[in-house]
Amino acid sequence: MKKLIFSTLFLLIVIVAQAQNNKADLLQELEKSQPAIQNVNTTATLTSSSRLFGAQDDLTSVILIIPSGSNVTVLGSDSTYLHVAFEENEGFIFKRHAVIDKTPVNTSHTVQYQQPVQQEQPAQAQEVSRFSYLESKYGSGMAARLIAGKIWKGMNVEMVKDSWGTAEKINRVISGNIIKEEWIFKTTWLYFENNSLVEWGPKGK
Repeated sequence: MKKLIFSTLFLLIVIVAQAQNNKADLLQELEKSQPAIQNVNTTATLTSSSRLFGAQDDLTSVILIIPSGSNVTVLGSDSTYLHVAFEENEGFIFKRHAVIDKTPVNTSHTVQYQQPVQQEQPAQAQEVSRFSYLESKYGSGMAARLIAGKIWKGMNVEMVKDSWGTAEKINRVISGNIIKEEWIFKTTWLYFENNSLVEWGPKGK
C-alpha cells in the first residue's frame, strides 16, 4: 500500500515538473518572437517638402527641410503633427505633408497592424483644412497659435474670432474717434479699443 502511494506521488511530481518545463519553453519561444514583432516600423512618404520642427509649439525651431518624396519613420502623431525620425534627426512635421505607407507585415507571425491615424480621418481633415485657411491668412506661426486657442494683446477682432469664435454678447461705446468694445464669452470678457485687444479677465458672477 505504501509503495502504491509513493509511486502515485512520484508520478504526480513528474507530471507537474514536466508541465512547468513546457510553460518555460513556451515563454522562451514568445520572448524570442517578440523582438521580431517590435522591429516592424510605420513609415510615411512626404508628398511635399516639409520643415522638421524640434518642438510642436515652436514653429521657429526648424531643424532642416525634408525634401518631397523622402521616407520618414513615424514615432507618433496627433491631429496636426507627425512625430518622425529622418536620417539622424527626430522632430515634428505637419501631418498634411505626408502619407502613411502601408505597414509591412512580419511573415513569421500573422499579426494584423492597423493604422489608428486613418480612423481619425474626418476630424483630421477638418483640422487640416482649418489650419490651411489660417496659415494662408496669417502665416504658419500665427496659425499655430490661433489653432491652439491663444490670445494676446494687439490682436484685432478678426483674429480673436478665428481663435475663440463669436462672443455671446458685444457692448460697444463710441467716444469721439475711439471705439470701445467689450466682448463677453462664457467665462471671460475681452476689451478692445479701435479694433485692438488691450485687456481681458474672468467674467464676474
